Amino acid sequence: MSEEKKIEKISGIKGMNDILPADAVLWELFENTVQSVLKSYGFQQIRTPIVESTHLFARGLGAVTDIVEKEMYSFEDALNGDKLTLRPENTAGIVRAALEHNLTYDGPKRVWYNGPMFRHEKPQRGRYRQFHQVGAEALGFSGPDIDAELIAMCQRLWDDLGLQNIRLELNSIGDANERQQHRLDLIAYFEQHRDMLDTEAQRRLYSNPLRILDTKNPSMQAMVNDAPKLFDYLGIDSKSHFEGVQKILRHNSIPFTINPRLVRGMDYYNRTVFEWVTDELGSQGTVCGGGRYDSLFTMFGGKATPACGFAMGIERLLELMKAAGEGHSPSQCDVYLVHQGAEAQMQSFVIGERLRDAGLDVVLHCASAVGVGSFKSQMKKADVSGAAYSIIIGEDEASANTVSIKAMRADGADNHQITLPFESAVDYIVDQITGSSETDSSCDNPNHIHIHH
Repeated sequence: MSEEKKIEKISGIKGMNDILPADAVLWELFENTVQSVLKSYGFQQIRTPIVESTHLFARGLGAVTDIVEKEMYSFEDALNGDKLTLRPENTAGIVRAALEHNLTYDGPKRVWYNGPMFRHEKPQRGRYRQFHQVGAEALGFSGPDIDAELIAMCQRLWDDLGLQNIRLELNSIGDANERQQHRLDLIAYFEQHRDMLDTEAQRRLYSNPLRILDTKNPSMQAMVNDAPKLFDYLGIDSKSHFEGVQKILRHNSIPFTINPRLVRGMDYYNRTVFEWVTDELGSQGTVCGGGRYDSLFTMFGGKATPACGFAMGIERLLELMKAAGEGHSPSQCDVYLVHQGAEAQMQSFVIGERLRDAGLDVVLHCASAVGVGSFKSQMKKADVSGAAYSIIIGEDEASANTVSIKAMRADGADNHQITLPFESAVDYIVDQITGSSETDSSCDNPNHIHIHH
């Protein structure tokens, strides 16, 4: 008999990770918190395609940026030859959608998004080929107040997520004419120190010299520190705008540090730029970055429209949440249904649906490859589920039209089991759980009970 051919296992793509159920609960906590905070500031969700025209990013991000040159997943559509790209960021797509659908025809708009982005780079902690971002874009607002509001919104999110040790770095990169004069002087300065520039800086010298200021090369730090400062080239309007941002932040007790070397990787930024940075993630310390991009609408053929926004890396923030103790596994359900016997199973289905009608999350124990399992094994599953209560229906309960109810999270005398008529069980459970929710509404409680209204 010939040897059976071995089937090759198929693995996921490196740097594109599965989000498993144990991790998904933390993602859900993060996403729900983000949505709540953004909604409280009047932001509405927008969803754009994952695939856009390659030309969109080349024009918006700048043809000589690292993203366009080295990191984009681009391909040619086999059907019509269109050049397409998996989005490496989403601001360009948001502006494209705003222009295409004339979103700001009746005034400014606040929008936010959430979804995957794609960059072909070496995977490492907090830096993946498919990564996820939440972003907010304020379209049509010209004053420093919206810049400060976006920053305040981030601060509120960190507070609501229980995150500390995230600091705000702030800078102004002025307007295009101011950057142009600074760029010429910067190139001249670096030409005088060409022998100190590493290979990457040499490559960027004439195409994107501003990015040389962001170098991490220790041997270049002293030379870069003495380079012409963009802030010295700012005109009255740019300085006034920047002072306006700082004034609002100080008035609201939001601490910040001015970092004159802070730049953003995309060409479309102007005036205010900012980053939220932590020292707890190694080299990938930036968890959120953003700023003003008043010229992007005209770069895409639209009329001049001021805009400001940010994007935050979800994977990096989840790392911080885990380190801050937010990485527990919240309960799967409020009630776990344990049963034994055919009639008990039927009764469990009925009471399960009634509990869900009342707004509770319910898990009904179902058969596996080894059968339904004993009461003991089912109760272990109920405990692992994090349920506040288990409802037990055996043959005796089914024949007597009763159920047994056990409080799973109580200690001592409260950790009791009672028997009630079948028709009374739902009201009892709802009363118990609703009472618990009213007395303990802490979202930090790993046994926090789910009540849906």
